[in-house]
Amino acid sequence: MADRWASYDCYGTLVDWRGGIGAELGRLFGEERRDALLERYYVLEPEVQRDGSLRYREVLARTLALVAGEIGELVPDGEEDALSRSLPRWPVFPEVPAALEEARARGWRLAILSNTDPELIDQSLAAIGVPVDLVVAASAIGSYKPALGHWRAFVEQIGSPTDVHVGASLFHDVEPAIELGLPSIWVNRLGEPATVQPTRELRDLSPLADTLDALVPA
Repeated sequence: MADRWASYDCYGTLVDWRGGIGAELGRLFGEERRDALLERYYVLEPEVQRDGSLRYREVLARTLALVAGEIGELVPDGEEDALSRSLPRWPVFPEVPAALEEARARGWRLAILSNTDPELIDQSLAAIGVPVDLVVAASAIGSYKPALGHWRAFVEQIGSPTDVHVGASLFHDVEPAIELGLPSIWVNRLGEPATVQPTRELRDLSPLADTLDALVPA
């Protein structure tokens, strides 16, 4: 029987990206500004990532500086790397380890396609505590999603496309999957309206294994 592969975004899907970034923005610039700054960060980071040569540590630092500049402030001295320094502490969503373990138990192979650096994703995967079979990190391939470099690197290493892609971002994950003709699972943790149509939509990953099996039966 051929392997069944599920690929995943990490930050926002498995690890609480918004909680991690937001906590640092609140600490640096005041909790009353946290939500507004987080929304601006979400817009500005993809603009910085257009330069695929940047390591994610640099993306985090440059975007943080842009967010500070928008409110007329500078990042405090010694805090330029606050986001990358905090990343290993960003919380794993509570249902994620059990959901991934169940998928593995049913024979699914797991790949991570992430806009990050290899050493940063390794720390997050250690926090998740579930083995994965393949990691494609943005700074290792010189490309950030929603560009298609991650999926192309997957095919180069595995020899065929992923069977299902799972992500919490329509922009970074679902839209590219649709473009490539891949089944997608949108993890809509924020209850947002859909602007494109994923194959399946979940509120969290608790029903992951059943959803994967429904899309690609064993």
